[in-house]
Amino acid sequence: MTLHDATAYAASLAATLMVSIVVFQAGDGSFGAVTADEIDGDEVAVMIEIDPFS
Repeated sequence: MTLHDATAYAASLAATLMVSIVVFQAGDGSFGAVTADEIDGDEVAVMIEIDPFS
């Protein structure tokens, strides 16, 4: 997934679920999005955190 696609997906997910979503870059260079409580910091670089309450 590209950074643009991951950010769009994360924004939609945050608005739908009303939870903080983190866009990250994995060790292989790909991007993804998960809820903030699922990030443990291993092998990923946090790019953006989207908080629906801010």
